[in-house]
Amino acid sequence: MLFCVILRKYEHITPILRTLHWLPVHLRIEYKILLHTHHCLHGEAPTYLTELLTPHTSARTRSGQQHFLVPPRTRLKTMGDRAFEAVAPRLWNALPDQLRAPQTHFEI
Repeated sequence: MLFCVILRKYEHITPILRTLHWLPVHLRIEYKILLHTHHCLHGEAPTYLTELLTPHTSARTRSGQQHFLVPPRTRLKTMGDRAFEAVAPRLWNALPDQLRAPQTHFEI
């Protein structure tokens, strides 16, 4: 199905994005970061990305079982907090437990 809509220059794009079932830009960026994080944790990403993430392990708590990532300390609020190695753990740790847990795949 071909969907073509002509908009004027100053019309708002949000209703069109809803009809297309597209995410807003900031949510699409978060989705892609989380997708790359998932690939890194499951060995499906390049090593240069995988090396940026550190799983949280602690002998005192059960947080190792909750699949958290260690966020690095950043010095620059403008650039350091936007880096993949800083944003990915923050977004990953904010996910619900059932989404962070390793998924089992069944073959048919």
